[in-house]
Amino acid sequence: METINTIELRDADVFPDDTVLKPILRESFRAYKELLELFAKHGMTWEWRYYHDGKAWLCKVQKKKRTIVWMSAWKDFMQATLYFPEKHIDMIYALDINEETRERFRLTKNVGKSKPCIFEIREIEILHDFEKLMICKMACK
Repeated sequence: METINTIELRDADVFPDDTVLKPILRESFRAYKELLELFAKHGMTWEWRYYHDGKAWLCKVQKKKRTIVWMSAWKDFMQATLYFPEKHIDMIYALDINEETRERFRLTKNVGKSKPCIFEIREIEILHDFEKLMICKMACK
């Protein structure tokens, strides 16, 4: 029987600091730390907060007061999601990104009037495409 991965960080009383995240992310913890450096490089801030509606900790990444990325911790990876309004979707397909990333984005169902671009941050190599999409998201008005 296949095991389905579920979101971690369900305890509202346990703040997701590095001590908590390291055993959850394991091998991908290094990629997560690189991701935080990428946010800092682009002048972004991040904040972990417990959301009672979803019963889990999520990390909101912002540029000034605008939310750019949502993150959640899963066993062995950090999930980072960027939401693009429908009017900006063609910009994504024009980016110089991996064809697999482009196809995964194309196949993802819309959430309301936005299309999520979901990354499983397991290795540093994926940050190349992630950064391009993140910069694109920051440029969208």
